[in-house]
Amino acid sequence: MLWPTLSGWLVLLALAALLALLGGRALPALLTVNEPANGPDGRGAKTLVIEGWLEADDLDQALVLIRSARYQQVLTTGGPIEDSWNNMPGWSSYAERAAEYLVDRAPGGPPIVAVPAPPTEQDRTFHSALQVAAWSRGAGIELGAIDLYTAGIHSRRSRTVFEMALGPAVEVGVLAAPSPDSIAHWWTSSRSAKAVIGEALSLTWTTCCFWPDRPALSAERPVGQPKSPA
Repeated sequence: MLWPTLSGWLVLLALAALLALLGGRALPALLTVNEPANGPDGRGAKTLVIEGWLEADDLDQALVLIRSARYQQVLTTGGPIEDSWNNMPGWSSYAERAAEYLVDRAPGGPPIVAVPAPPTEQDRTFHSALQVAAWSRGAGIELGAIDLYTAGIHSRRSRTVFEMALGPAVEVGVLAAPSPDSIAHWWTSSRSAKAVIGEALSLTWTTCCFWPDRPALSAERPVGQPKSPA
């Protein structure tokens, strides 16, 4: 058996490092997707779904979509709150917090419905998607297509999970909130590195190893009421 010389090993290690660097630089772009749905009639989705755990700056960007007159209804998702902006109490779920925030800033727009998810320690995005399916059944609305608005590097995984939960009858488009500048050079910051590597690992696991319980789809109960300005 032939083995590389020391110089050969150094060349191989340098090549591996270069490939890892190039792949690492491309990770945020691979994790981020901006592909709105075409819709059954080619005119796009009529329902906008916003992941309610997003930061206020990201929700401000969503206001542009809400005011565009493209959507007939807006749904906000998310389970029990684990933090609170400025330590302000009053919300029991991310879905309700985001809905109230958006309604206050987009009066006269399409109805904004909070669709809270039940408490869970895992698969939170999947359970949020199941609640969207339950809401559509309860409201008698055939989704056909949705646009999902979420964080930039979370967008590919969120779309994958929503597609699993909603099934092939619903086209899932995705719109990514702009990522912080630090994400482009994620390896220079421990916080950004944790976010990017975590999303990459989660996407890999979701793609290869997550087999959701499809019967659970019918077990979710319809929830959600339209929010209106006070």
